[in-house]
This record gives sequence, C-alpha cells and structure tokens, in this order.
Amino acid sequence: MSNFARVHIMPENLQTIRHAPVRPGTVMRIYFKHAANHPWLFFAVVIGAIGIQIAELASPLYLKKFFNLLASQSPSDTAVESLITILGIIAFISLCSWVFRRINVFSIIRLEAQVMADLNLLSFDYLIRHSYHFFISQFAGTLTRRVTKFSHSFEVIFDAIMLKFFPTALFVIGAVVVLSMRNLTLGLVLGAWAVLFISFQIYLAKLRQPLRMKRAEEDSRVVGMLSDAIINQTTISLFSGSKHENNRFKSAVDKWHASLMRSWGADEYIWSVQGILIILINLGILYGAMRYWRLGLLTIGDFALIQAYLIGTFERMIANHGELRRFYDAFADASEMIEILDTAHGIQDAPGAKPLEIKKSEIEFKNVDFYFQESIPVLRGFNLAIKGGEKIAIVGASGAGKTTVTKLLLRLYDVISGGIEIDNQNISKVTQESLRNAIGFVPQEPVLFHRTLLENIRYGRRDATDEEIIEASKKAHSHEFISALPDGYNTFVGERGIKLSGGERQRVAIARAILKNAPILVLDEATSSLDSESEALIQDALKVLMQGKTVLVIAHRLSTIMRMDRIIVIEDGKIAADGTHSDLLIRGGLYQKLWSIQAGGFLGDDTPEPSVEEPEEIEEEETTAGKVLQEGI
Repeated sequence: MSNFARVHIMPENLQTIRHAPVRPGTVMRIYFKHAANHPWLFFAVVIGAIGIQIAELASPLYLKKFFNLLASQSPSDTAVESLITILGIIAFISLCSWVFRRINVFSIIRLEAQVMADLNLLSFDYLIRHSYHFFISQFAGTLTRRVTKFSHSFEVIFDAIMLKFFPTALFVIGAVVVLSMRNLTLGLVLGAWAVLFISFQIYLAKLRQPLRMKRAEEDSRVVGMLSDAIINQTTISLFSGSKHENNRFKSAVDKWHASLMRSWGADEYIWSVQGILIILINLGILYGAMRYWRLGLLTIGDFALIQAYLIGTFERMIANHGELRRFYDAFADASEMIEILDTAHGIQDAPGAKPLEIKKSEIEFKNVDFYFQESIPVLRGFNLAIKGGEKIAIVGASGAGKTTVTKLLLRLYDVISGGIEIDNQNISKVTQESLRNAIGFVPQEPVLFHRTLLENIRYGRRDATDEEIIEASKKAHSHEFISALPDGYNTFVGERGIKLSGGERQRVAIARAILKNAPILVLDEATSSLDSESEALIQDALKVLMQGKTVLVIAHRLSTIMRMDRIIVIEDGKIAADGTHSDLLIRGGLYQKLWSIQAGGFLGDDTPEPSVEEPEEIEEEETTAGKVLQEGI
C-alpha cells in the first residue's frame, strides 16, 4: 500500500488538516488568478487608481503656484484673475479625481462581488468532494467558517492592495520624483525614509504573522465549539450540561481573547515606533526646507508643495498601518481554507475512470484487508461473492465490521489491499458517481436536508416529476403523514430532519430509495428506528423496494433476516459462517449464540437453548419488519 493511501485512511491523521505554514504567495496566486478572470474590471480598477494619484499629485503643484502668486504680487485685478484661473485648474483636477475614483470604486465593487462568488463556489466544490472520514473528523461549523472567511478575506486583501498599498506606492513615488526635481536632497531623503518605513512595516508584520495564525485558529475553534453545542442542544438540556458547556465555551473564548490581545498588543508597540519615525521625518524635512528657503533656493509655494506631499504621505502611511493589520489578519483567515484546498481528496477517481456498467449486479469482495490503525484490523482476508438478485444478510457482534463492508462497497473508504468488484469491474477503477448511482442505500438513522419533503425525496432522482415523487411516497407509506401536514410536501423538515419522528424520517428515506430504483440495495438495519405501527406501514414498501435487486442487509435483530438467501456471520474481520438461518443454527457457533440471546433472552445455565424445530416460538419473535424481509425474498 502506498503512503498516500495510508495517510488518508488513518483517523488520527485526518483530524488535523494543518500542514506547513501557507506562504503569502500561495494565497495571492489563487486570488490573482480569479481576479484575472475578469480582465476588463481589473484594468478599470488599476486605471482608476492611477488616475486618482495623478490628480492628487498635480493639485499641490498648482497650490504652489497659487501661494507663490500671493506672496509675489500685490492685490490687483490681474493677480485675482490669475488666482481664479489656478483655482479653476485645481477644480478641474478635483473633478477628474472624482471621476477616476468612481471608476475605481464601482469596478472594485463589481470585481470583488464576482470573485467572492467564484471563491465560494471553488471552496464548496473542493470541500464537498472530500472523503467521508474527513468530514466526521471535523467540526461542521469550523469548515463553514473557513469557507466564508476565505471569500471575505479576498475583499479585505483586494481593498488593502487597490485602495491603500498600490495608491500609496504611486503617490510616494510621484512625490519623491516631483520633490527631487525641485530639490534633489529633499526628494532623496523622503524616498529613503519611505523605503525604510515600508520595509519596517512589512518586516514587523511578518514577525507578527504567527500570532495572527494562532488567533485565526482559536477563532475557528470557538465557532466549531459553538456549532457543536447548538447541534447538540437537546442532549445538553437532557443531561443538565449547560454549566459544563458554558465552562468549555468560556475556556475556548478565553484562549481566543488571549491570542487576540497578543496580536493587537504587538501592533500597538510597533505603531509607537512608527509614530516616532513620522514625527522625525516631518520635522527634518521642514527644517531642511527652511534652510534652503533662507538660501533662496525654495519659495513659499514650495513649502505648500512639500507640506501637501508630506501630509499625503503620512496619511497614507498611517492608514496603511491599520490596513496592514487587517491585511495579515485576512491572510491568516484565508490560509485556513488554503490548507483544505491543499489537502488531497482521500477518495479520488482513478485516472481515466469509466462509468460502472451494470449487467447482473454481481458483487465480489476479493481478499479485502481494511483497518483504521495498523494494530487494529477491521477486515482481514475478507472474501464474499454475491450473485445478481441474491439477498444476503451480514451479522456479527458490535464492531465486527458489518457496516464497514457497506462503506467499502459505497467507496466511502478505500480498501487497504484486495479489491471489490461489481460485474467484474473493480470499483476503484470506475467513477464514484456511477458507482453510487447504482446503489440504493437506506441507513439506520437517515439524515435529511433542512429543505422541503419534496426536495428531500427528489434527491433520489433529481429529474423526477412531482407525480413520480408522490407515487414513491405512496409506496413507502409516507404520503399519508405528508398529506396531513399543513404545507404538505412543501413542509421544511428542520436541520437533519429533526421535525419528523424516526419512523417518518425512515419512510422518507425509503421513498427516496424507491424513487432512485438502483439495481443494488443496501439496508443498514433500516427498520431499527421504527415502532410496530410504522413497521406495518412499510411492509409493502420494502417488498417493492427489494424486488429484482441484489440486496445486502446489515442486521442486528436476527428475526428480520431469517429467510434471506444467505446469512454471513463476521467474526474478527473474517467470515466465520455462511448459510441459511436453519443451517447456521444447526452448526452452532456465534450465530446460534446471538440467536439464543435475542430469541430467548439472556440465558442462564439452567435455561435450555431454543431448538431449530420450534417454528411457533420463532414466529412469535418475528417483528413485522422481519416478515417484510422474509416475504420480499
């Protein structure tokens, strides 16, 4: 077995999806790729940003002329006309800045909305195709949080780049160039300071990144714990666990709070140093300008120009400081989803996989080995051949691997070694979609979507008409209770179908399986959740459901499988016995022991074991679901 297969089967490896730290380039590459899918919008954003900065750099040049004119000329009509002309130019520049800003902002809005939608689709599509074991090892709330934060992080990061970092770079470069043309020394000083300041910001932001990653991790843990408590609210109430859950949640919130304060506290210490740098450069350049003015090298208008550029630079630098914190926070949030996107799917279609072709619906397990941990095997050298149309049951003690057999057949797990074939086609070589389309599955505890009953049943065959759905419901005897509901088939069933009883959920699941009408049927103790009345209602449903199909039943109550074609007894990961109900009772062993417990209660030393020749007693122990399974064969 390859190391890859091993890593993606072991639960202890699946419970964490954290790998090596995600590099900034990885996040930016994914974001830029999706932004580049909308080139005209991206181009408009860039042009808008450039236009705004050109306008803001040009305005101080005319302010310089305005103040020089004020200082050099006495009030006169000619001077006033010149001043008004300059004001008109400044107004025109401001109008151009307004136009470019509208282009910039509207383009950003459209681009971000589209890319965020694309990222949500990307995240959902990749996440939902992860393996069964991946999902049972994660908090649903945490995964949900990661998806939503991933798309939101793009908005924060793109805003930071296109509204703060890129415009700041353009403005500072322009200011340095213009000042250098007026006075090379002052321009070089401002340029050197800007490079030092920005480098210092980026360096310290990277140093703080582990604190942000820890904050994002604790944030996701809080959301996951909150989701887990909400889902299990009934259990919390029934076991008086409110105080216990409050303490657990408070512990998680306290860790999140501590990580948040460490991250924010580091920001403030760093900002203290940056504030000193801004004060020093402001005073230094003004002092230098004063010296050059004294020498007659600068004018009063130059002071207006310098101050406008300094104030513009400082405002942008200060804004960038807060934005840089949000930028790296968003990067930390995005990295959590990147880790999921970088985690290979545990169950994948083989290269060139073809659709499964059903002919006889024959199933064969060939020397299958499977385990979650190497020291604890679940199946060892498991061999089982099922003929087309044959109906078999699998029994055994709890933990013997009965349900694992069905999960391997459905390819929710991959075998460690050996293989499983349907009509001589290895299921690992066919597409997962075609495999699962060929198998109808009714679990012990069906879980429904928080959607209408119509949508839940239609999930068995999504192109089914309303009439076909109603017909399937009638066969499953769910039409009766659905019709009695105020909203009928448009009734929402609540999260996981919680608004329905166990028997009602089971009948909806059977209706869904009837609608699917797959050639292979797997029943994982499908009647265990039903009361006697519900069992009676689905007798005809199970008969219809099993007709003409290859049926595999996982059974706990042996009375429900007495007349199956074959009964397979699993013990220690292998087939311990194979035969009919009567054959297995005669042979003795585990099956007889299980039957004795269920048919006669827990037997004492003086209690005789039931004989195979006692049909009346056996009949009394049969449930209505057992009769259904027997009569359907």
